[in-house]
Amino acid sequence: MGKKKWGDRSDAVWLRDLPAMNQIMTTLMPNRADNEAYVSVDIDMAPLEAYLEKKNEGLDKSHRYTFFHLISAAIGKAFILRPKMNRFVCNHKIYQRNKVTVAFTVKKQFDDHSEEGLAFFEYKPEDTIDTYHDKIMEAIHVARHETDTSTGAMDIITKLPHWLVVAIVKFVLWLDKRGWAPQGLIGTDPNHASVFLSNLGSIGLECGYHHLVNWGTNSCFVVLGKKCWKKEYDASGEGRCREVVPLGITLDERIADGYYYSGTVALVKELLSHPELLEMPASEPVAYAIQK
Repeated sequence: MGKKKWGDRSDAVWLRDLPAMNQIMTTLMPNRADNEAYVSVDIDMAPLEAYLEKKNEGLDKSHRYTFFHLISAAIGKAFILRPKMNRFVCNHKIYQRNKVTVAFTVKKQFDDHSEEGLAFFEYKPEDTIDTYHDKIMEAIHVARHETDTSTGAMDIITKLPHWLVVAIVKFVLWLDKRGWAPQGLIGTDPNHASVFLSNLGSIGLECGYHHLVNWGTNSCFVVLGKKCWKKEYDASGEGRCREVVPLGITLDERIADGYYYSGTVALVKELLSHPELLEMPASEPVAYAIQK
């Protein structure tokens, strides 16, 4: 990372030399929620199940590896190997993040009255599926037993008079557009992560798409649905059924083009077709091909 210049943020570098069209789009279409692109991906369960059976042999149930660990690790590795995925648009500028961060919400207890905690951590170039698994388990423990900084700050703010809450929120929005929002408020906010994940399959829900929001810097939201069976046909018209995990991916179309997104999806599918690749450091390149 080079020396920080005027216009850079504490969490990202302003990309000044992008093609004119990319730069103009940030002003023509300034709101993230108005620039959502959707991608649907089915992940074959068979190689994941075979890998998990070996990986979890002898492990205590509370420390076992899951489909969520593998899928989210593959997405994190793809963000490291394909850096355009780790960009965001804010205040009419396109930025490249300084690091890859992963976030998801954690239900503290599985009942209607339970609150949600926030899990937020960095995915580093040297991480493997094992170190990533440890980070997830630690993040889940913290989310269920402690109050994260973002939630704690919001709890304090909402106890103030309503007019003051509105004024503070507007001021924080102004600060955030310039990269000046306090870390005590946004430090563990999933809307400031590289990728925001939601495992709806864990609570028995079908896959869908989640919207992006104008607050924060998140440009990619991934929803995991519950397992299902799908029939596929080859070039000769022969069909076969396979069990899959469907992913619904929402992207900010201003940070890259469709071909780049297609390459990222191809990489994720390659990693999950051969989960042992996740045992290498995240920065280790992987050969893959875009299906046409």
